[in-house]
Amino acid sequence: MGFIAPRPQDGDAAARDRRSHVEFRSGMRILWDVPIPMDDGAVVRADVFLPQAEGRYPVLLTYGPYAKGLAFQDGYPSAWERMAQKHPDVAAASSNLFQAWEVVDPEKWVPEGYACVRVDSRGCGTSPGYVDPFGPREQKDFYDCIEWAGVQEWSSGKVGLNGISYFGSNQWHVAKHKPPHLAAMCIWEGSADWFRDMTHHGGILSTFWANWYDMQVKTVQYGIGERGRRSRATGQLVCGPDLLSEEDLAANRCEFGAEIRSHPLDDDYHKDRSPVWDDIEVPFLSAANWGGQGLHPRGNFEGFVRAASRDKWLEVHGIEHWTHFYTDYGRKLQLRFFDHFLKGEDNGWDREPRVLLQVRHPGERFVARAENEWPLARTQWTRLNLHPRTGRLAPEPVANVTELSFDAMGEGVTFISPPMEKETEITGPMAARIVVSSSTTDADLFLVFRVFSADLKEVVFQGAIDPHTPVAQGWLRASHRKLDPALSQPYRPYHTHDERQPLTPGEPVQLDIEIWPTCIVVPKGYRIALTVRGKDYEYPGGSGGRLSNFKNEMTGCGPFLHDDPIDRPMEIYGGTTTLHFAPDTDSYLLLPIIP
Repeated sequence: MGFIAPRPQDGDAAARDRRSHVEFRSGMRILWDVPIPMDDGAVVRADVFLPQAEGRYPVLLTYGPYAKGLAFQDGYPSAWERMAQKHPDVAAASSNLFQAWEVVDPEKWVPEGYACVRVDSRGCGTSPGYVDPFGPREQKDFYDCIEWAGVQEWSSGKVGLNGISYFGSNQWHVAKHKPPHLAAMCIWEGSADWFRDMTHHGGILSTFWANWYDMQVKTVQYGIGERGRRSRATGQLVCGPDLLSEEDLAANRCEFGAEIRSHPLDDDYHKDRSPVWDDIEVPFLSAANWGGQGLHPRGNFEGFVRAASRDKWLEVHGIEHWTHFYTDYGRKLQLRFFDHFLKGEDNGWDREPRVLLQVRHPGERFVARAENEWPLARTQWTRLNLHPRTGRLAPEPVANVTELSFDAMGEGVTFISPPMEKETEITGPMAARIVVSSSTTDADLFLVFRVFSADLKEVVFQGAIDPHTPVAQGWLRASHRKLDPALSQPYRPYHTHDERQPLTPGEPVQLDIEIWPTCIVVPKGYRIALTVRGKDYEYPGGSGGRLSNFKNEMTGCGPFLHDDPIDRPMEIYGGTTTLHFAPDTDSYLLLPIIP
């Protein structure tokens, strides 16, 4: 699948644009607001950071909606302050004047011999147009920007993509179109599948995207003029010089939350915004976050396993979503990767093991370990059965026919193991099988894999967003239980999400539920548990506070909630859910035990 990029003409209006200018500053040659023509006549704008010396340099490019001129410190102050305070290497050796949300700091990359290009996506920041995140038009624009960067006089012709979250996710999407100048990608905590990873967990609508659109996109839409911020670096308005009415702004953007809600199955809307794994052949480094439950880890694992690329690596870390991208640990890892593929350096990267795990221990302790594949070949897949009468997780089979009921939108039930007889590592994807009936025609299941200390205090972690993130989570809407036999594995059920299969009230059905990949070394004497709930997990220890860029408090799932009353009407999802157990019926949790 491919596109043809437009070639700018010497006499076109974009090439003569007066807003673009050059400045020498902080040891860099900076081209501000450079116009890039799109094939339909639209123009998007980029800031280009170059070494002062004339030459041709490999390019690191990002394309996204967050307003390239908005300082990290101004747009996301709570995240910046926390990161800079806890990790002083992030802010060291830089004036931090050019720091922006989830993209590289040019003051650290330009001296390494790279051109850093930041593009405002159509309709956002300084780029006029209609806002439609992740859609086919945006993918075409992204493709054109890559091809534009590949033929500039300051470009070596090799373009790399790098960035966090949005700037990682859209890499998966543009790579399927195979831009000729795209030479390497670093997808840092970037989701991939628009349905499964991002908008409908197990078929249940995530309200994250509607809230994100309000808080992080509409606030930097092109045309808000003086109502927006000014760049710390240039003093210019970060959302362009035009001031549009609220009516005009609304007409220039999609109704994102409503559009997502109107596509409850994995139809062409979702497929257009998802990767085609067989068409992704470019070398890449996929960096996941163990604590990214609800958005960030699944796509990184799926991409590493399923993309056709011959040269691909997986790295997995912890702590906040953005932090390690900027720490010396993360930046040096990225640098070695790009030096090899964009500069052709024989720095040993091609001989690195394909997987680097920061193995997670209680107390936010991480131990680096190299591996060769995912899931790990030596995994001992271990079933623990759910015992309803005792509430235990144990290997022995259930002895009696039993039912266990709970409020379908309630706290649910928990199954907990005896104390671990020895230290036990659990690393990999997980799955659960349960047999369920409902008093209505559907039910939503929220599964939480948990760890408790010897005194039964829950072990949680600083997640990608929430400071009290549980070890792992999974979701499934019972009417979405249909499996894809070609893609399903015992440890990773893969649901088609292409039709609804309503329940007959009171009639049990078998559900195979994917629990997203995780890692935890469970100390001797600790316990593991599986909670089956009817709503999002809530940390029992209280709120984790707020971040400036999210609407809700951090209560355990961060902003990745499933609380849309239109998607979960009480008359369908507010009944009673019953779990069924019998000696001849499998109800279990499948664990990846690492010897």
